[in-house]
Amino acid sequence: MGVKHTVTLEIAGTKFRLVADANQADLEELARVVNERVAKLGAAGKSASPAQLLALVALGLADDLRASEKKLRELDHLTRSTVSGVIARIDNRLAEDLAAHDQAPSE
Repeated sequence: MGVKHTVTLEIAGTKFRLVADANQADLEELARVVNERVAKLGAAGKSASPAQLLALVALGLADDLRASEKKLRELDHLTRSTVSGVIARIDNRLAEDLAAHDQAPSE
């Protein structure tokens, strides 16, 4: 873990003081993402409290995370099956080459 420091972030119009070991620039970027989503919801004519907007943003981010995790699992499965297929083809080719070598007349 890194050194903890105090960071102040403004999210949905409220300032939060956090003690964190995360990089301040990274936290500010995450706050920017949340603020952009809050602004989009607000611009869409939603008359909701900041807490309600943040709850909607949290649900949207959770949905994005779930979709990304699903995509990652699918890519992992595809990668594993592709690698397994390549290994099987290599094993078959090596077995064929070994069989051909064993059948070749010796000098």
